[in-house]
Amino acid sequence: MYISQTYSTNTLLREDYPDAPHLFTIRTDYQTAGRGQAGNGWESEAGKNLLFSTLIRPDNMPATEQFSLSMAVSIALRRTVASLPALGEEEVLTVKWPNDLYYGDKKLAGILIENIIQGANICRSIAGIGLNVNQLVFTTAPNPISLALITGRTFDPEEILSLFLAELPRVLAMPFDELQTAYLTHLYRRKGFYPYQEREVSILPTNNISPEQAQAERKPVFMAEIAGITAFGEIILRDSEGQEHTYHYKQIRYVL
Repeated sequence: MYISQTYSTNTLLREDYPDAPHLFTIRTDYQTAGRGQAGNGWESEAGKNLLFSTLIRPDNMPATEQFSLSMAVSIALRRTVASLPALGEEEVLTVKWPNDLYYGDKKLAGILIENIIQGANICRSIAGIGLNVNQLVFTTAPNPISLALITGRTFDPEEILSLFLAELPRVLAMPFDELQTAYLTHLYRRKGFYPYQEREVSILPTNNISPEQAQAERKPVFMAEIAGITAFGEIILRDSEGQEHTYHYKQIRYVL
């Protein structure tokens, strides 16, 4: 379903279409209250990007396995974008934990997963995606990039959506081990040591921070490598002394 403007496709899908079928999708040109992870807003020039939400109806999926949906959506989006012409080196396209799509050190897409739980299972999941497609100028986003900036050409957002909706069922059907391997293979900063900073758990937005901001805070910056991801979606970092530490989304941030 297409609507030219709405407050949030996730909210619209959740509140107005609770009985919609599996993979029912709402696409818009502009969101007046677009949202990202941890309270972040989402900057998008009207009509330039792909903004949509898709309803997923898992088959008796326990709520404890909800990170599988996050992995599936991010891998399906990555595969979709990687299939586009003129994108360049495929290995530059990665999934930044938990589910942003990055091109190099720039954010290409954001994903917001909202699960509706009934009893012990997920009865519905809403995947909201904002993919920067044809926007050339960003004013508030901290480290954005678009397909147009990468390739020097324009793309049809609706065609990209069609590719994604064809790819998503294939990824959702993957066995967990295969899905997890694909996720880890294409994870941002998968190999090597990089700077991170622990943070106090809060409702403040963004899990990224600049080196200058990091120096101004009390928490020290430390070097670590990604050792893995737990089944619950927590990241495991191994520091320079070989000690492993596990964090959920709001406990750690990247120093970019």
